Parts: sequence; C-alpha cells; structure tokens
Amino acid sequence: MAAKSKKLKTKTSSKTKPVKVKPGPKKLKIVLAGFGTVGRSVVKLLIDDANSPFELTHIFNRNVERKKVDWVPYSVRWTEDIDDLLSSDADIFIELTGGIDPAGDWIRKALCAGKSVVTANKQLIAESMAELQKLARESGKRLEFGASVAGGIPAIIGIQEGLSGDRLNRIAGVFNGTCNFILTKMEATGASFESALKEAQELGFAEADPTNDVEGYDARAKLVILAQAGLRVQVRSEQIPCWPISSVEAVDFAYARELGCTIRQISLAKKEIEDDAMSIRAFVRPALVPTSSLVAHVEGSKNLVMATGQYAGQMVFSGFGAGGDPTAVAVISDLYSILRNGPPSPNSVSVPVDTPKEVNGAFTAPYYLRFVVKDRPGILAGVATVLTRYGISIDAVLQRPGYPHSALPFIITLETCTSANLGRSLQEINRLEFHVEPVLCMPILMD
Repeated sequence: MAAKSKKLKTKTSSKTKPVKVKPGPKKLKIVLAGFGTVGRSVVKLLIDDANSPFELTHIFNRNVERKKVDWVPYSVRWTEDIDDLLSSDADIFIELTGGIDPAGDWIRKALCAGKSVVTANKQLIAESMAELQKLARESGKRLEFGASVAGGIPAIIGIQEGLSGDRLNRIAGVFNGTCNFILTKMEATGASFESALKEAQELGFAEADPTNDVEGYDARAKLVILAQAGLRVQVRSEQIPCWPISSVEAVDFAYARELGCTIRQISLAKKEIEDDAMSIRAFVRPALVPTSSLVAHVEGSKNLVMATGQYAGQMVFSGFGAGGDPTAVAVISDLYSILRNGPPSPNSVSVPVDTPKEVNGAFTAPYYLRFVVKDRPGILAGVATVLTRYGISIDAVLQRPGYPHSALPFIITLETCTSANLGRSLQEINRLEFHVEPVLCMPILMD
C-alpha cells in the first residue's frame, strides 16, 4: 500500500515584529549665562553642528527681551532669572557675563548644584582659581577656563597638559589683542594713540571704556592665570606692576626703528631660585623688542604666548586672542574636554602650587628714555649728571630733526641697569625744569 504524501503547511503572517531602534547617545545639557559678543558666537557654534553632543536649554541675560534672536531654536528658554539656570537639570553651566560679582557666586552655586562649569572670566579666575578648583574637586565636577586667556589659542591646555612634564621657569608674550592692535596701527601708519584707540573701538576690539586694556589690567589677569597654570605659583594681580601704553607716541616708533626695534605691550613672569628661596619677577608694560623677534611680528589683535622650560626650551602659542568667534572656539573646546574626561576621580590629586617668597617688577635691562623738552643749553649735561650719580651709563643719544624747540623730542638709550636705580634717577630727572611732559621709560628686551 502506497504511503500518502502530506503537504507541509507554512504559516504566514501579515504582521511583522517591530524593530527596536537604539536611542542615540544622551546629549549633555548646557545652560548659558551671558548673550554678548562671545555668547552669541558660542550659541551659533552649538546650533550649527547637527551632530553636536550638547543641547542648549537656557539662555540668561539682563534685559533679555532686547537680546532675543529668531535663529535660536524655540526649545531654548530665555530668562532674566539666573535661578532658572542654577536649578535646572543641566550638566554644564557656561558663564560669559564677566566680572567678579555676581559671576563668582553663580559659579560656586552651579558647582555645588552638581554642574560642571566653563568660563571665560579672566578677572575671576585670576583672583579665585585655586578656591574654585578646590570646590570643583569637592563637588566631583569640572571647572574649565581655557577661554580666559588668549581667545582661541589653546595656551592653557597646551601648557597644563602638553608641557606638564617640563619645569617651566618663564611665561611671556603679548596677551592683549586691543593693545596690540593699537600699537601695530601706530607702527604701520604713524597714527596717534588716540586715533588708533578710536579705530579699535569702532572695530569692536576695544570697549567704550578701554581702561582695563590700555592700563595693562587685562593682560595682568591673564599673566596671573598663566603663572599658576605654567609656573605653578600663586600670585595676586596687585603684586604685579603695570604701565599703560597711552604714553607711547608715534615718534617712539620712529626712534625704535633706528634702534632695530619696535614696541609691544609685553607681559612677563619669571621664576628665580636663590638660596633655596623662590621669587617671581613679573610686569606688564610697553617695551622695545628687536624687529627680528617673534614678538615683533605679532600684528593686529593677535596674541602670542611663550613658555620656556628647563628641558623643552621655548614653546610658542600664537593666534587671534580677541573677538567672539576665537573665544567661542575655546569655550566649545572646554565643553568637549568635559565630555571626554568626565568628572574627576574621587581620589584625584591637584597639582601643587607654590607661594613665592617675593613678587616684584624689578628688572635689569638696557632702557629707552624719551624726553620732550623746551630746548636750551645744558639739558644733556643735567640728565647725565643725575644718571652718573646712580651709576647708570648712557649708550646713545638720538634726536630727529623737524620738531619745534618748544616741544623737542629726543631719546637716550642706557646700558644695562637695574630698574630700582633707574626709578630713583628718574624721580630726580623729572623734577628738572625743562620738561614739557614726563620722561617715557621702556626696557629694551633682547630675548
């Protein structure tokens, strides 16, 4: 008997199982305090990147209604109440309002509320870096301030991480883009200080009140930060003497060229060890530098940071140090640093920072003195007599023709001498009766 064959039945279904879609990586939530020049650039960079791992949720600013723009996503909440940011579930608080108060309190509250912080606030970091870093460690969060120095130049991270294996002993350079713009404009066109400053203000490089820039306070705050980051020393802003650039005139560039130099605002901090005691020599001031030097070729609003170490020698960081976009790049880079590195380990140890025995602006160098006088016989003899009394030797005397005898500029260059001796001699020289204006004194920095 033949076996019957059976047909195999296959089950079909019109229903398909749903495919599980894995959610994308969670984005870090960001809140921003300060929608000024830098803040606007930060927001643009955040929203222009479709693959950004960050989500902006809040923007704080005073008089926020006049700050609102239609290109910011509707999901972002605008507010005039800083507590909206501090009480939010954000991961990172960005502070771009500037100043010490109330920004310092906001940053402290943000850290205590479990938020990491990114700031470009040089005044606050210069005054409270150690305290805020300690609070960040205790809170298990990160404090990043790469944008507080030299705009978009990665000077701080380069020094703190790239040069951490060296023993740095000198930080120097051009740290203020506004002053550099003014001085290079005077150099290139023969413009007066006042007209160069006015152009800097019109272009947005200088504030309506340029005091912090032209008096050297802005560069000094940056020098304090770099001294701690690179030299690993704790100094206070008020310990570092500043000289303004407003006394520099177009004629000084003409004389500087005859000496093979130009003029830049120089910030310098140098660590010195003597008898097992560490001291810091530091200043911010206009100075003559050789035209062959790197510093002389820093033009416009660019910055230059030079770090010198015991083993690696001199390292140079250069680029645009002012403006919204360069500074915003540094802010975004700090956000990525937090993303990459995460919270600090509970057992993390801070880099030790020393307190120097002494901080002062004493410096030994050749010097440039520019006089403006009512011309008469015996002027050079009177000046030379005072300098001789303090053991200071004249190197050269230069006088360009074409100036009125009622306000005649000339210069004297001095051989290497101490700033202390020179300061005492200038007190006497400035009391002589032939001056139209006080003597301008600048060091000639050859290295």
